Amino acid sequence: MQLLLAVVCSGYAVGAALGWGSEELAEFMGDFGLSAAGLLAAVSCFTYARAIDSRERPAWLLFAFSSLMGGCGNAVWGWYEVVLGESVPKPSVADFAFLCFAPPAIVGLLVLAKRPVTRAGWVCLGLDSWLIGGSLLTLSWSLALAHAARTAQSGAPGSVPRAALSLAYPLLDIALVSMVLVLHFRRSEANRSAVNTAIAALALTVLSDALFTSPLLSAEYQSGQLLDAGWFAGSLLLAYAPWGARRIHGGLPVPEPAARARAERTHSRPITGSLPALTPYLAAAVCTLGILYNVVDGRKVDRIVVFTGCTVVLALVIRQGIMLLDNIALTQELAQKENHFRSLVQGSSDVIMIAAPTGTLRYVSPAAAGVYGREAEELVGTELAHLIHPDDLGRVVHEVRRFLAAPPTEEPTTRIECRFKSGEGVWLNVESTVNRHQGGLILNSRDVTERVRLQAQLQHSAEHDPLTDLPNRALFTRRVRQALTGRRAGDHSTAVLFVDLDGFKAVNDTIGHQAGDELLVEAARRLQDSVRAGDTAARLGGDEFAALILGDGSRDRSAREYQVHEIADRLRTTLSQPYRIAGSEVRVAASIGVAFADPGITPSDLMRNADLAMYRAKAGGKNRVEMYAPQMQDEVVRRTELAGRLRTALHDGEFALLHQPVVSLATGEISAVAAQARWRSAQGILFTPAEFLRVAAESGAGGRTAVPDASRTAELGRWLLEEAVGQAAERHRAGHDVPVAVRMTAQRLLDRSMPLGSVEALLTRHGLPSGALVLELAVSDPRVPFDDLERRLAALRRLGVLIALDGFGSGYAAIGALRRLPVDVLKLDRGLVEGVVESPRLHKITAGLLRIANDLGMQSAAEGVDLPEQVLALRAMGCTHGQGSAFSGPLDEYRLRRALVRGTFPVPGGAAQPAWAGGPSGGSMAIRRGSHNETPVPPA
Repeated sequence: MQLLLAVVCSGYAVGAALGWGSEELAEFMGDFGLSAAGLLAAVSCFTYARAIDSRERPAWLLFAFSSLMGGCGNAVWGWYEVVLGESVPKPSVADFAFLCFAPPAIVGLLVLAKRPVTRAGWVCLGLDSWLIGGSLLTLSWSLALAHAARTAQSGAPGSVPRAALSLAYPLLDIALVSMVLVLHFRRSEANRSAVNTAIAALALTVLSDALFTSPLLSAEYQSGQLLDAGWFAGSLLLAYAPWGARRIHGGLPVPEPAARARAERTHSRPITGSLPALTPYLAAAVCTLGILYNVVDGRKVDRIVVFTGCTVVLALVIRQGIMLLDNIALTQELAQKENHFRSLVQGSSDVIMIAAPTGTLRYVSPAAAGVYGREAEELVGTELAHLIHPDDLGRVVHEVRRFLAAPPTEEPTTRIECRFKSGEGVWLNVESTVNRHQGGLILNSRDVTERVRLQAQLQHSAEHDPLTDLPNRALFTRRVRQALTGRRAGDHSTAVLFVDLDGFKAVNDTIGHQAGDELLVEAARRLQDSVRAGDTAARLGGDEFAALILGDGSRDRSAREYQVHEIADRLRTTLSQPYRIAGSEVRVAASIGVAFADPGITPSDLMRNADLAMYRAKAGGKNRVEMYAPQMQDEVVRRTELAGRLRTALHDGEFALLHQPVVSLATGEISAVAAQARWRSAQGILFTPAEFLRVAAESGAGGRTAVPDASRTAELGRWLLEEAVGQAAERHRAGHDVPVAVRMTAQRLLDRSMPLGSVEALLTRHGLPSGALVLELAVSDPRVPFDDLERRLAALRRLGVLIALDGFGSGYAAIGALRRLPVDVLKLDRGLVEGVVESPRLHKITAGLLRIANDLGMQSAAEGVDLPEQVLALRAMGCTHGQGSAFSGPLDEYRLRRALVRGTFPVPGGAAQPAWAGGPSGGSMAIRRGSHNETPVPPA
């Protein structure tokens, strides 16, 4: 649009300069061409005024009316010259239209001007306008207007209208020029481009009017001359003004950031900013110089000039008085604000500093004495770089340069934290908010040393064990990740050691948790002292520790493994040394697992491998070092799969019930059968209770402890009791009156989740006769209440249930249970039977226990009788029943019934008379030891 505007205006100017080729075309272009340009400006301004909704709308409507009047005047002028071929009469309708051009434009400029806030501002606006207009009137009157006034006074016909018309044009132009100049210095920031273009268009029009009314051109002017190019360009420029600005800014007010940036550029040019204040004085000087010029030249000074000059001076005096009063009020307000802000700055606990662009401190608030321990006067003139810690200086300089290079509208402030040197030479942690200030910086700083120290403490607490102050699992994992990435990513000689203290639980249980904590602290100190400076020792939790041994870049894997194994073994020896705790000597051992950073391994996998190796060391006998091997993971997968199958094995019918005969050592007759559960895995392997419960415990606890799941054990116990009672009832109905023995722990018998009377209801439901069920009671927990257990057993004995004390001779409360509980059968532990032939000492102990049972009128049985020599020895001591592979292993139901039909097993040494016969029920006796190392079961 700008290029098109320039081409059209230039074309018109060239045509006017060349006379358009003919007088008729020159008159047509000089009249109707200007009329068309004025009408175009009117339509453009009117359309723009309807498209906007702001305080500028009336101004553009007035500009549209002003351009319409100019276009109509040129159209009337062309009607006379081009259509009628006559000279334009003076005055005419065209003169009326031209005179109506200036007043709307003047009012429109007043609308666009920045409105004063106070009455004094309005008065100053009027005075400024008169100062400019009066000076121009003085100058114009001296040069041309006085001649027109004298012509009106001559009394010639028609002289008065012509003189009035001659005076009206320049007076209105002077008023318009005054408003243009005043608006130029008082224009608002809204839609600035459009306003500037409109001012330029009106200024060009006024200039052309001034040239037209000058004595040099007015007499010789004809339509189509070069002077018309000024009016034409002014009209087109006014037509372009709103749309050119709309094209740049979308017809909207200039955004606030742009206005702020422009204001900053204005403040950076003090001479440009002071011109509005100097303009009235310059206008008065022009007026004064015009009068002095006439006086010095000897001309008669016109009264109009003297009157106008006096009013200009009077306006200047009034304006000066208003400005003086305004300055006094501003000075008082500035003093109050200065005192207010000085109180804020001096009373603030933050240190406010102003630094020059060179980095030199120009101002420091008094708070520096309390924050930095240095007086403000001491810091003024100091280089800021000399006060910042050398390690932080580079970062601070980089941040400041980046901040100063960023646009102020996008990043008005920034925040910098660094260490600042105090008066005592101590480095303080300082946080500063930084702002720009005349090319330099304003820093609002505060001491955050305590906050930084607290954050460091919190960070340390989050990453370290509170008891030993070693790195915890989170920090250890992060350091393992760092060791596997970055410049160490290709070093596969890095190793992780997992350490577990064997026997630590016993320390806690025997001498207390306080002693256990002291032992852990001492163990952590030994571990920390044993690793290198670059390595990491950590406590993962409980009595588990870990160490990260960074690689040395060695490519010899075997040599590196040997080296790390030596480190681990030395660490094991150190941790296994006696500890002096609470005045006594305590010993624990250390099981250590080692894993290396194989290519592509993740931190979690590396730590898992070390964990697996550590538990392999514990399973292999403890107090040893184990290197990770891939098959360890395969075993974990196998155990996990096995445990998964075990969870559903009971519901899927994968458990089988076997019975092992309990044989009379005197006659070989089957006196009872002991019920035993077996689990047949998918591979066809039969697992004993101890084996499959250990699998369940290891999978459930990640291989850490062999504690079976209590709910799974209880479910299996219920199944075993119901199956054993049900099959025993079927055998009784088939004519095999042999009691069945079922092992049950004291805790299970007293478990509140097991309904009280469930055993009684089970016997009633299956119709099992009295004396056909033997409960083998295992008492292994010291917390079992004997009073409750005694009452429960007494109730069962009243129903004819026989009670056998299982595992006698080992474990907890053997004598106490024998003394307190109503027991019918005493069952010797396998540990006593295994060495009864070889060990004289064990022989005497077993014989003594059997004499006690015989004296108390109890039956006796031995479990694990696997050799003929054991049968002979036990029979000679008075033991009458035995269970073991010397007679038979566990049998399925088919083989069991065949054995019951046969009735007896061969007895080594032939038949012998029993030491006693019969029990409390007067029948045969049934015993079953819950051993888990029974003879393998033959195929069913």
